[in-house]
Amino acid sequence: MPYRSRLRAAAVTTAALLSVLSAGCSDDAGNEDLTRQQLSWEACPAPSEAQGGGPAPSPLPDGDTWQCATMKAPLDWDDPEGDTIGIALIRAQSSGGENRRIGSLIFNFGGPGGSGVTTLPAFGQDYATLRTRYDLVSFDPRGVGRSAPVRCLDDRQLDRYFQQDATPDDAAERSELVDHTEEFNAACETHSARILPHVRTTDTARDMDLMRQVLGDDKLYYFGISYGTELGGVYAHLFPKRVGRAVFDAVVDPTQTPEEGSLGQAQGFQLALDNYAEHCTSQVEECPVGDSPQDVEDRIARLLSDLERRPIPGIFPRELTQTAATGGIAQSLYSQDFWEYLTEGLEQAYDGDGTILMALSDALNGRNENGEYSNVAAANVAINCADDKPRYDTEDVEQRLPDFRAASPVFGDYLAWSLLSCTDWPVAGAADHPDVHAPGAPPILVVGTTGDPATPYEGTQKMVQALGEGVGVELTYRGEGHGAYTSGNRCVQEAVDGYLLDGRPPAAGTVCS
Repeated sequence: MPYRSRLRAAAVTTAALLSVLSAGCSDDAGNEDLTRQQLSWEACPAPSEAQGGGPAPSPLPDGDTWQCATMKAPLDWDDPEGDTIGIALIRAQSSGGENRRIGSLIFNFGGPGGSGVTTLPAFGQDYATLRTRYDLVSFDPRGVGRSAPVRCLDDRQLDRYFQQDATPDDAAERSELVDHTEEFNAACETHSARILPHVRTTDTARDMDLMRQVLGDDKLYYFGISYGTELGGVYAHLFPKRVGRAVFDAVVDPTQTPEEGSLGQAQGFQLALDNYAEHCTSQVEECPVGDSPQDVEDRIARLLSDLERRPIPGIFPRELTQTAATGGIAQSLYSQDFWEYLTEGLEQAYDGDGTILMALSDALNGRNENGEYSNVAAANVAINCADDKPRYDTEDVEQRLPDFRAASPVFGDYLAWSLLSCTDWPVAGAADHPDVHAPGAPPILVVGTTGDPATPYEGTQKMVQALGEGVGVELTYRGEGHGAYTSGNRCVQEAVDGYLLDGRPPAAGTVCS
């Protein structure tokens, strides 16, 4: 079953598997005990199953260690004196000395549903320059990882759930898909009813403002990737005067409904697939998965059609189904670094072996090599359904299928049917789309990538416009993948570093290639 995924954090798992509130300034947290709490930083434990499992984070290259702590936050921000939950934090202290230190730079890597506590160490070296003047800090948002995680199905049930046919072709298959979706959502209510009403992006934005205070900063210094750009925009809307320096990379279009967002992703993933096919067939060496871009895509379409009728062996004892293969292909398009795995996976699959494509699909769904799932899928659905007011049924999807198929012959059906994910969800959605209007906020650097599959480039300008006049500063990276700063492009890195370290945003409209 596909879900509306904006996961940069899934790249971590892939590497392992393959080696609504009102606008304006809001008051500080109403519970003064929470704003004055002292964090107890200690050596980080091994990640929990909900965080994805695996070993404790390795020391940084300079020998410094990652430190973890838990911050108390209100369960219900409408009742700040009531029950609390723990928000898991991680940090690497600044390497440049106290005299050069600006404050804490808080990261959110997207999802929604990705664990920042596990993702920041995996990508920490990419941000070494920023660490010279900041403590690098990330967190598991509420509902994620170690922060009151949403729980739905168990591992064995999830194996079956992700094997189902997520692109139904007739009434019986449509009914079965709805039944499975309702069962998943009912399990979320059974196991997580207490947290489900309180995982909206506005709740997490308020957690970040509490975090800012507890970390001792007058302003929020922030780096948001993918869904993290939406979270950053919501924070800027609620607390415009408290924004310090903020970077939004791989930008979510804040003006879109869920339907429009999914259609945009269909177009984005199709563009990325087109670019992959062109790249593969334009190399000096023969492309092993097709003779021309069209041949590559035609063969992929035939593979998916064949898998619907006859799955092939995947990772024992599971088989590679059409749904799993589509998810695996999508996962490989998040970064150009994974195109080689897509080529190898397709070669294998054409020979009847689905191992690599299934490993990629597992990464998308948060499954590790031991068969344990993180709670990324559960949290993704819970946060999206708490945020998004629209609810769709099978008739809605059928009416929109022609548009989705026109947008992407490969991913159209997959993403159209994902609109059913909030069927019978126990909590009402907050709004048609997030409010990020932030008059009075300082400049926010908004970075878009022209070949981004998951957050298409067009959303960059939409975010700039939605933030309001004089706030968003647009930077374009002409390249591939989901996220520009970690692409290795020096122009992008120098622009972001110059802004975050020295307060010098690049000229609006700057283009890097």
